[in-house]
Amino acid sequence: MQSLLAGLSLLILGDSHFATQGYLVTTLQDQLVQQGAKVATYAACGSPASVFLTARVASCGTAVRIQSGPVQTKRGNDARTVPLADMVRQHKPNLVIVAMGDTMAGYVQRQLPTDTVKDEVTALTDQLRAMNMPCVWIGPSWGTEGGPFMKTFTRVQQMSQLLSTIVAPCTYVDSTKLSQPGQWPTFDGQHYTVDGYKAYGTALATTLASLPQLREIRR
Repeated sequence: MQSLLAGLSLLILGDSHFATQGYLVTTLQDQLVQQGAKVATYAACGSPASVFLTARVASCGTAVRIQSGPVQTKRGNDARTVPLADMVRQHKPNLVIVAMGDTMAGYVQRQLPTDTVKDEVTALTDQLRAMNMPCVWIGPSWGTEGGPFMKTFTRVQQMSQLLSTIVAPCTYVDSTKLSQPGQWPTFDGQHYTVDGYKAYGTALATTLASLPQLREIRR
């Protein structure tokens, strides 16, 4: 049976989970390509969602990968994002997939920065709405507690719940439903090991391929 992703053009806007070879830019993208999708991924490490609205420097680097090509990374002042309008013009996506959550969750802060998250998300979704662009927003996954990012399961739940209520018109994909807390191994609490990213990539690819939204897009 042919995948609903076959023949679709996907534009992925990701955070640090997409910014390094072997992360989701490899594991998820490879599986989407294998299902027949045309995939272009742009990642901005350590940056909020609005970083994709203009050409801005991403604090800890950028990565770009087209289809099964190499992951092209940049650091420092050369690590500038490509504005959303330019990416859409170039790749003509049927669907934009935004995967940004951990960076904006403020794990080191005492409370979830709700107002800032809303402002960042709305800045991007407003432009997607104005472009009449079908979209999906992937929320943060559990990771493991502690580490240099001070990630906690409670904050992940809070961030996921908030995103689920503010990402419209994008369909929300709740990554916390794809595994149990701490199930996938990490090396720093937030970023997964090779095995962890393989498991996460497989779970996301399966979830994306089964979205009812794809049937509407294909009509």
